[in-house]
Amino acid sequence: MTAVVPARHPSAPRPIPSGVEVFSRLLRVDGPTAAQFAGLGESLMDGDPLMDAVVADLAGSGMAAGRAAFERAVENGIDSLEDPPAALRELFGVVEATPDWVDPARLRLAAQVMQSGGEDGLYIARDVALLGGYLFSGFNQTLLRTGALEKGSNTRFAETTRWALDVISEGGLAIGGAGYRSTLRVRFIHSLVRRHVAALPDWDSGVWGLPINQTDMAATLVGALVAPSVGVAGLGIVNSPREYEAIAHLTRYVGWLMGVDDDYLPTSFADAIRILNHTSAALAVPDDSSKLLAAPMADDPKHWQYPVLPGVRRSIARSQHLGIARAFLGRTSMRRLGLTDRAIPWYPPLVFPVNLIRSAAAQLPGGRARAARRGDRRAEAFMATMTGHEVVIGGAAIAHAS
Repeated sequence: MTAVVPARHPSAPRPIPSGVEVFSRLLRVDGPTAAQFAGLGESLMDGDPLMDAVVADLAGSGMAAGRAAFERAVENGIDSLEDPPAALRELFGVVEATPDWVDPARLRLAAQVMQSGGEDGLYIARDVALLGGYLFSGFNQTLLRTGALEKGSNTRFAETTRWALDVISEGGLAIGGAGYRSTLRVRFIHSLVRRHVAALPDWDSGVWGLPINQTDMAATLVGALVAPSVGVAGLGIVNSPREYEAIAHLTRYVGWLMGVDDDYLPTSFADAIRILNHTSAALAVPDDSSKLLAAPMADDPKHWQYPVLPGVRRSIARSQHLGIARAFLGRTSMRRLGLTDRAIPWYPPLVFPVNLIRSAAAQLPGGRARAARRGDRRAEAFMATMTGHEVVIGGAAIAHAS
């Protein structure tokens, strides 16, 4: 029987971002084979059976009470529930049994390395990974149907960042830790959205596949955790080979918690770049939705919270972030995203030498821990600048899907 492949899947691999291409060459990572490319198309029809079963069960028995039970299990473990639904017990029976391959020491190292990126890591996550991700028009279709325009790009990035900062917080990926809890909540939201969008009358699975499918989830995973760790090299933040391997290990475990299939969980840093390369080649198909979602990001800094000289600092921030996007995405992608291709990339050369010195200092005894503490403070400060309030993950998406 021939597998169903949605029409959104291109007939041949698409050009991939230049930064991904550079790292692919350095690590001798090839583009997808014919079989791998076909598999990416087939995975557009695959969801998350464990969590999808939970959502289906809760939808039938009462979502409000079911969500409360899910939250108690997330916070206190499945054994805190007297008589949990079978699907919920099956899910937590899996996620609470941490795989033998998980190495807590490598998770701690990865978290510290990623914290060390500070606000510059978040700049790459926003101006390159998130913004460039809007070139993936197939994924945009789900976003548009779950309130992405109403919620706004600033809120979407803040929610994604809150999840990422929870993941790399101290002890965040321990059972019951902040990153563990946030990841399971995001996984639940994904299934809720998947069920809601797939049932909409204007959703055509023959064209778009399943909402938030395995290919999209794999791309989102490496785009959120690996791409920024790669991209910051362009701002002068470089890490040791051991630290890059630790980042891949953390990505693997987070993806496992998120319900990503084993085929798309990186077993090494080179493998993480392979997944980034292959998913980009399968998904980088822009259309009008790319401009619709990306263009508002240019003006988000106009609303950021600066206590001193807010007008001046907002203008500088707007120039800064457009310049970063221009430097990393290139003129062609900027035009495809509906953004000016004449922004001046002044920030990367300004910060590059400073970050090189900091990168060297981080390799000294005790240096990585100091860099992580500093970076975490600066990342949280940037979050406060963007929003000025506490961020709740997935609020708008849940409202649309409930």
